[in-house]
Amino acid sequence: MSLYQQWQDKLEQQSQEGDSDFWKNYLATETEAYKYLLGQYDTVTEAKYSELAERFEMDLITFAGFMDGISTSLKEEIDLEALDEESMVKLDIDYSKLFYNMLGAKADWLYNLEEWEPVLSKDERATIKKQFNEDHRATREKVGRNDPCTCGSGKKFKKCCGK
Repeated sequence: MSLYQQWQDKLEQQSQEGDSDFWKNYLATETEAYKYLLGQYDTVTEAKYSELAERFEMDLITFAGFMDGISTSLKEEIDLEALDEESMVKLDIDYSKLFYNMLGAKADWLYNLEEWEPVLSKDERATIKKQFNEDHRATREKVGRNDPCTCGSGKKFKKCCGK
């Protein structure tokens, strides 16, 4: 079983047990890892999977969870299922995309870190946040009474579902 699959199994087990200590520990460790990466933003972190897990003070399975979270923000896609402790991992991060994805995850403890300041200016972060809000704006298209019915009947809305 892959490390990633073991992480998925662990998540399922935690959701059934409702272990809040697990999540507190994970989020604290994740925050420290991101602080490190943001502090090293001008270099690409590359090492064996096991070495990175050790550097970020995570066990191999927990590090699979971290990789799951950051994978969509990397410039080169990583096959999470293929990762094992000997795999070489290159964390070449697109920081704008990372910030955007953190907004999507509602991870305010991460996107509000002061370590972002040298990576993306306040204006750049505001622009990304504005784009995120624009992309995720809820819209509702109102159906007019003389428009075709949304059920697909071919009748006017007022003569069908709008009665």
